[in-house]
Amino acid sequence: MIHKVEVSSVNTSQLPVLKNSEMLILFEKIKNGSEYERASAREELINGNLKLVLSVIKNFSSRNENADDLFQIGCIGLIKAIDNFDTSLGVKFSTYAFPMIVGEIRRHLRDNNPIRVSRSLRDIAYKILQYKNENSESFDLDEIAEKIDVKREDLVLAMEAMQDTVSLSEPMYNDNGDAAYLSDYVSDETDYEAVILDRIALRKAYSSLGEREKKILLMRFFTDKTQTEIASEIGISQAQVSRLEKAAIKSLKDQL
Repeated sequence: MIHKVEVSSVNTSQLPVLKNSEMLILFEKIKNGSEYERASAREELINGNLKLVLSVIKNFSSRNENADDLFQIGCIGLIKAIDNFDTSLGVKFSTYAFPMIVGEIRRHLRDNNPIRVSRSLRDIAYKILQYKNENSESFDLDEIAEKIDVKREDLVLAMEAMQDTVSLSEPMYNDNGDAAYLSDYVSDETDYEAVILDRIALRKAYSSLGEREKKILLMRFFTDKTQTEIASEIGISQAQVSRLEKAAIKSLKDQL
């Protein structure tokens, strides 16, 4: 679908392309023109940059996403770029808009990922992408963790959450119609009896904890709250939450 002539009922072969000088004139109308001139210039800028959106969504062709959906999401990123572009920056509009369109599509794909990722990890992932857009491609994990003020462990988890998911039905190899799928190479050696016994033992150990320790573990590991958020909710200091959490985990380990 990426290469078809029509995307979202738009005939891509007939899309206009604006020169940078033409866009500067239109941005000037948006800034200083009448209400009609502003609306007309904005619409012309959108139509004149739709090919930029097309060039972006081609980078996502390997994901087997619907091209029409990606095109519409990319247009949202384009509109945001038009509404926020500052001509005094001295850069071409396409240079400014390209990462914004990419970011809008990536956010859409992450937010609609079948695997749910916590809000805190998504926020960290957005900060990582922003940092990468503003800096070189190569960076030290400790450096970026310090720059965006997160723990290194949370940074690694967020980067893993940003990875694309792959279906077990994804064909890995195809030879004259005889396809091999990812599921053919994935074995399940789980000892389910051991898993059940571990859960029973964990439930028993958990029941022996005090009510406050139970609540802290529940909030930390099942509702994804930070120690600071827990401290505020139950009325103690973050240091106390940390001590109680460590003591509760040690108690579970000792019993298991």
